[in-house]
Amino acid sequence: AQFVEESGGVSVHACWSLRLACSVSVSFLFSFYSFFNYCIVWFRQAPGKYREGVACFRQAPGKERDASYAEFVKGRFTISRDSDQNTLYLQMSSLKPEETALYYCALARWEGSCSYFSGSPLPSFTGDWGQGTQVTVSP
Repeated sequence: AQFVEESGGVSVHACWSLRLACSVSVSFLFSFYSFFNYCIVWFRQAPGKYREGVACFRQAPGKERDASYAEFVKGRFTISRDSDQNTLYLQMSSLKPEETALYYCALARWEGSCSYFSGSPLPSFTGDWGQGTQVTVSP
């Protein structure tokens, strides 16, 4: 079953900004598995290339926000969470043509720091992700 759905991908020009959204189903939020044992991971994959972990996030009640970014997007990409708690956003700025890819939002089951998923190649994990949303950056 798919518990997440990505949206917001479009074609843009280099240096433009774009915001992607990740909707997490309410059924997952209230499922047996604790939502807080999962990291929400944004990753991307271009044709013929490895999956790259772009950014990841988790915030459990009473704990500090755990958000981390791959070095190649630090300072340009930001994760935020909607007040309804079931939508996360990836704000991307200063986009580059080489960042053209299918962007995915994933629920990765993980007990450790979510920073594990920031970088390339993306480690394998147990979890769920959507169909992806295409981001195309033209020169």
